Amino acid sequence: MASASQKKNAALVAKYADMFSAMGTEARLRIMQLLLSAHPNGLVVGDIQAELDIPNSTLSHHLDKLKSEDLVLVRRESTFLRYTANTEALQGVLQFLYAECCTRNKALNPQDIVQICN
Repeated sequence: MASASQKKNAALVAKYADMFSAMGTEARLRIMQLLLSAHPNGLVVGDIQAELDIPNSTLSHHLDKLKSEDLVLVRRESTFLRYTANTEALQGVLQFLYAECCTRNKALNPQDIVQICN
């Protein structure tokens, strides 16, 4: 019988797997990059579309998928929708990976991760 800790870990793995899957297309990863570069203000749909040259219906599908996995947040501004990267969710994903690779088994040196980000 699985312990509460094992069940919690399994739920987290499933959650983060779904998040990675949502970012697993070139278009969605480009959207996430763009929204992170526009943080904290985010961008309205038209600006995302203009920057990435993605057809409106396709962009809507991608944004919906990212939103459903809690990777982006959306708010209405008059007739526009403004999207921002959900940095709290992304922080959770990174902490999950960091715990496995840099603390528990020391597969990577934490300073190397920081260097990659600079």
